[in-house]
Amino acid sequence: MEKINLNEYLASNEYPGRGIAVAMAPDGRQMFIGYFIMGRSENSRNRVFDPIPERGGICTVAADPDKLEDPSLIIYNPVLTLGRTQIVTNGDQTDTICQYIENGGCFRDALLTRTYEPDAPNYTPRISGAVCTADHKMSYLMSVLRKDEESENCRRFFYKFSGVDAGVGHIIHTYGGDGDPLPSFSRAPVEIEMGLDAESVADEVWQALNEDNRVSLFVRELDLKTNQNERTVIINRFGADAE
Repeated sequence: MEKINLNEYLASNEYPGRGIAVAMAPDGRQMFIGYFIMGRSENSRNRVFDPIPERGGICTVAADPDKLEDPSLIIYNPVLTLGRTQIVTNGDQTDTICQYIENGGCFRDALLTRTYEPDAPNYTPRISGAVCTADHKMSYLMSVLRKDEESENCRRFFYKFSGVDAGVGHIIHTYGGDGDPLPSFSRAPVEIEMGLDAESVADEVWQALNEDNRVSLFVRELDLKTNQNERTVIINRFGADAE
């Protein structure tokens, strides 16, 4: 299967929404985890990523608290760390997954308790990933929970990747493009090629995202041998530390 350049792929979609990307670095010694959010409404755009070091992740917070309207689907923990596992999602299912794993459960079982977002008429898919590093290798899970086209039922899709080649990874995102209502992402994870380091990946992805709709971007580079966070890059369009 032909691999797609991540930046070209994102640049071709005016509104991919929220997205998760996981990839092996070209040298095979590091891995990247990326998460971005976009917004069309003032409420959706009124967000920044804020580090939460004690949980090894980030949370979304209001860029301007006075303008925050409905926090239910926009304020959450996109990234959290449990030992050698990194959890990344587009909603509060991050905490659901962590709670299940901490209690002896698993990624799949946690998401069987969740469904797509109740934001009619878009019914935004819930997208999730879990990345595990062990023995100098990585494997990862991805999931998309989306509304059935003909009913209110939830269609749950789970994917497992191991033995990933250097420089290769996958991306999932919430929307297939712009529209009203927004069309859900409706394909398997897209195989992508990714850059050399966290800084270059973050810069290129940020430039590829639609300038009017991009809101925040997170990229983490992990050393596969030590499981140490080599670099974390956060870019926020709004807020005091906006780029």
